[in-house]
Amino acid sequence: MISDTSGQDRVLSASAAPSQRRRLLIGGAIALALVALSVPTLGRWLGAQQSVSGERLRIAQVTRGTLVRDVAVQGRLVAAVSPTLYAPAAGIVTLKVQAGDSIKPGQVLAEIDSPELRSRLTQEQTTLATLEGEASRAGLDAQRVRSAARSLLDQAEIERQAAVRDLERNQRAFDGGAVAQVDVARAQDALKKAEIGVAHARQDRDLQGQGAGLDTRNKHLLAQRQRSIVAELQRQVAGLTIRSPVEGMVGTVAIADRTVVPDRQALLTVVDLRELEVELPVPESYADDLALGMAAEIGYGGKTYPGKLRSVSPEVVNGQVLARVRFDGAPPAGLRQNQRVSTRVLIEAKPNVLVVQRGPFMDAGGGRNAYVVDGDTARKRTIATGASSLAEIEIVSGLREGERIVISDTASFNGAEQVLIND
Repeated sequence: MISDTSGQDRVLSASAAPSQRRRLLIGGAIALALVALSVPTLGRWLGAQQSVSGERLRIAQVTRGTLVRDVAVQGRLVAAVSPTLYAPAAGIVTLKVQAGDSIKPGQVLAEIDSPELRSRLTQEQTTLATLEGEASRAGLDAQRVRSAARSLLDQAEIERQAAVRDLERNQRAFDGGAVAQVDVARAQDALKKAEIGVAHARQDRDLQGQGAGLDTRNKHLLAQRQRSIVAELQRQVAGLTIRSPVEGMVGTVAIADRTVVPDRQALLTVVDLRELEVELPVPESYADDLALGMAAEIGYGGKTYPGKLRSVSPEVVNGQVLARVRFDGAPPAGLRQNQRVSTRVLIEAKPNVLVVQRGPFMDAGGGRNAYVVDGDTARKRTIATGASSLAEIEIVSGLREGERIVISDTASFNGAEQVLIND
């Protein structure tokens, strides 16, 4: 016969029942509290369309401040004054410096031996001496011609005076009855003839003087023209000694020492290191925002130096425009041609605007959407952005000061309206 379970039964005391009920009530209350607390979290979990790891996200807070629009690019130092020196004539070049040498204004950089040019100078100087002699002789001839013309005029004056005295004498004799009327008439004719001779002699003197003056003037003009030719050749001969027009350094040397070069051959380039500028390849999208005189910052040697935008090229090459920034003050020592420096051009400052740190989220949503972080979830929200700098973006609408948004790449969110952020 199978025994029952009565042997296992145990009689509870009446005092233990209420204590057990209290424990059950307390446990139930705790369970209800946990359920109540977990309802919002469960709601978020159920409403989330994507789940991402919080370690992969970058989150930034929306703040209010001044947005500085700028463009920063790597530029290279170029000389504002960098003349190339040319050979003034064909000849053999002797170099006095090498590339990289420091130079002073007026320092001899090269010398050119040009026998042909020196020979031309000697020939033209000889021609000048001949023309100057002819000009001097023409002056003497003019004096002799004027002297002869004055002599003829003086003789004509004397003949006229003699004719006047002869007429007076014949007139007195005629009045006294000593001579006939015909003698008086003859004396009057002689006086008129003498007066005509004086007039012609005076006219000849003037004409001879003018002619002699013209001849002398022409000879002097020829000599003056020849002096100009000689002066130009002397300048060219002096130019055979190539001197530095600036203080700085020798940039490039285009020829070898003791080389025969033709006329107008480029010899070397000198760089004025006191007038260095920064050449910037600025993206085409910033070209319309650039204006001459804008402030700039040039980074060199761990320090920042002020500058100003001096020029902007009107031509676009490979999606870029070339701009030049000049140091606003004395440039730092030790700069060299073609050296790379970081440069930042300050385009605009907008005070008291909402800004947020720049990040890849702009590329994913085109600047029209952002994910606002609320606890462990991120909700998609439509926003409008304005100006941007290298570090910050202006928020025009859609966000409030103090809110936090995801600034890392949100492409993995797949456009979800709500994303759960896992720890």
